[in-house]
Amino acid sequence: MRKIVKLSLPLVVLFLFSSQVIAGSGYISITGEKFVNGIANVATGVVELPKNIILTTQHDGVAYGVTVGVVTGVMHTVARTVIGALDVVTFLVPTQPSVRPNYIWQDFSTETSYL
Repeated sequence: MRKIVKLSLPLVVLFLFSSQVIAGSGYISITGEKFVNGIANVATGVVELPKNIILTTQHDGVAYGVTVGVVTGVMHTVARTVIGALDVVTFLVPTQPSVRPNYIWQDFSTETSYL
């Protein structure tokens, strides 16, 4: 196991600091944004619960907001937190964020959607 780590470490370092990666299509900025986005979504995923209660109450009334809003909020809380954790784990793969809005505070009045 140690041999594999010793052999793969220089390759990873060379890959990360190669001029092709840095001069490419913003690899470092894309992966950095994905990492920060993932951390923020893990930390603030729980805010989906009150957000969905508020939005559902505003659109459909208090009774609907307290019942359906809570269920929707729990589902969005779990989804945003899990997707954020996956973004943190896979931040070296340059992909676009899977959650819209990217951060929960960006557009608090719109319902969260997933790509």
